[in-house]
Amino acid sequence: MRFTKMHGAGNDYVYVNGFEESLPEDLPGLARRIADRRFGVGGDGLILILPSDVGDVRMRMFNSNGGEAEMCGNGIRCVAKYTYDHGVCRNPELKVETLAGVLTAYLTVSDGLVEQVRVNMGPPRLAPAQLPTTLAGEPLADIPLTVDGREVRVTCVSMGNPHCVVFVDQATDDWVLGLGPKLETHEVFPQATNVEFVEVLSPTEVRQRTWERGSGETWACGTGASAVCVAGVLTGRTERKILNHLLGGDLLLEWDGQTDRVWMTGPAVEVFSGEWPC
Repeated sequence: MRFTKMHGAGNDYVYVNGFEESLPEDLPGLARRIADRRFGVGGDGLILILPSDVGDVRMRMFNSNGGEAEMCGNGIRCVAKYTYDHGVCRNPELKVETLAGVLTAYLTVSDGLVEQVRVNMGPPRLAPAQLPTTLAGEPLADIPLTVDGREVRVTCVSMGNPHCVVFVDQATDDWVLGLGPKLETHEVFPQATNVEFVEVLSPTEVRQRTWERGSGETWACGTGASAVCVAGVLTGRTERKILNHLLGGDLLLEWDGQTDRVWMTGPAVEVFSGEWPC
């Protein structure tokens, strides 16, 4: 089975073209094996590019623990790049079917290759049942939550997948590696959650570290960055348009006040290709 390793701002996945490759039945098992950083190709997970009845392509995403997730913002940019660069579909505006709905990606092309992708991430979902969470309130902005004996204030946003945003003075390992996994599996999140720890540098600039559900700390999270943009507005910390610095690179985010949609712009990079024995 041929694969391609790609990353968006350091959020790296193994991509397989389901238009051409035969896939094994045990996709969660494949994701765990191929994403293993010591015994596999290595990555934050596995993403499949498949035929779609409602879009140009369909994206299925599995985290490195084998769990299937609804969406991945950095992943969808790479799906768009692969789709265009490899001739699956040469539209400069691609519709990508995901478990979070059909999203549109707008491509910046140079010398026949995609360099950057702007994605309409859709409107944020702020009702507790849409995350889901048992916390009460709408929006869930700066809600106190006790975690491992510590009280933190969380802002919860769904971008088709759940996010818990915590604003901190400094996103240290104590926060990310210490509290991240405990927030991910906290009882108030029945399907677990992604966790973002965010430093506000100015009303238009933030720094983010992410503890990703099913993968641990990742170098970037596009849906998480989108959720951070929304959370900053909900809590009065940032404006609607921000630059977000992640470990693997920068993303531009905007929460459009007229359409209620979040726009994400960032890079997509192909690293290498190879064959995996199935």
